Amino acid sequence: MIEANGLCKHYGAGERQVKAVDQVDLSVEPADFVSIMGHSGSGKTTLLSLFGGLTRPTSGTVRVDGVDLWSLPDRELARLRNRRMGFVYQFASLIPTLTALENVLLPVVFGTATPGARLKAMDTLSTLGMADRSSAYPGQLSGGEQRRVAIARSFINEPAIVLADEPTGDLDEETEAEVFEFFAQMNRQGVAFILVTHSRELASMGSVTLKMDHGHLMHL
Repeated sequence: MIEANGLCKHYGAGERQVKAVDQVDLSVEPADFVSIMGHSGSGKTTLLSLFGGLTRPTSGTVRVDGVDLWSLPDRELARLRNRRMGFVYQFASLIPTLTALENVLLPVVFGTATPGARLKAMDTLSTLGMADRSSAYPGQLSGGEQRRVAIARSFINEPAIVLADEPTGDLDEETEAEVFEFFAQMNRQGVAFILVTHSRELASMGSVTLKMDHGHLMHL
């Protein structure tokens, strides 16, 4: 489904060069759950951005369904991301002038309409404990509520793979447990995950747990 070979992202040159990601190889198949741990600055977020076609690598390739992401024109790359991937960022990044429900539905606007998208959005918000907040605007939501809306948004186009960067970083324990169960449910339905987290409990959900250290990816 997604395969990285010799993936590198370097910044600067000479003695000041920073190897944020250095010679990473990884293959993720349907229903895999890959957890990546590591200290701040180890390259985890950069790696996730490379996997998602959001950052161009210095060298190496990322292929999704056999297609090299950076061989595609910008419009085709954006279409592939919208159709095949879901993203959960470190910050909720909601549109302040849209309601929670409208924010969840936003990817549908830019992609192929999903039958029953509005009902699916409401069902997902309900599963994440947000049914009664669907008409609220981001400014009326707590940080944790905004995060749950962002998680719901990442699943609206029924992605094959979800890339998640610290998805439970600002959630209380009860809500975190609900999100764990939601991810596990989606994974059982065949959705693959590449997840960056500091949470050992969340990482333990993975079928594979890896560690990022100074740009290198290794098994724990």
